Amino acid sequence: MTGITEDGIEIDREFAASPQAVFDAWTTPESFSRWFGGRDVQVPLDSLDYRAEDGRAWSAVMVLPDGARIDWAGEFLEVDPPSRLVMTLTDRPASSDRAVLTVDLTPTLSGTRLVMTQQTPGFTTEQREGTIAGWLTFLEVLADVAEA
Repeated sequence: MTGITEDGIEIDREFAASPQAVFDAWTTPESFSRWFGGRDVQVPLDSLDYRAEDGRAWSAVMVLPDGARIDWAGEFLEVDPPSRLVMTLTDRPASSDRAVLTVDLTPTLSGTRLVMTQQTPGFTTEQREGTIAGWLTFLEVLADVAEA
């Protein structure tokens, strides 16, 4: 199911790549910087502090096409290659509020099934729908990275 849940959002998607390749796209800084934000957004490697280890903080800067920046921060809570990644994230690093994002990867006959959930506390229905649309855009580029 892809849609709004009681606690946030869920995205269910298949990739024509192995679970390890999809997991690596999520957890390797060079790969993450290529897809996070979608095609038109840059995440410069020199702005990325991203090492997927349990309990380790991460941060990134998105540079939008108009030059505006979005600062991201979070923490890796569970890193279990190649099947599960749990992390927190926020686009307001000064705030202690963090949403939990969970990525579960299972092998399929044609590659990998990704089921991703994200908490969206305080989001309106429209904001949740926008979050889903954004992630779907990001995951299109992740597919390019993982399936290459």
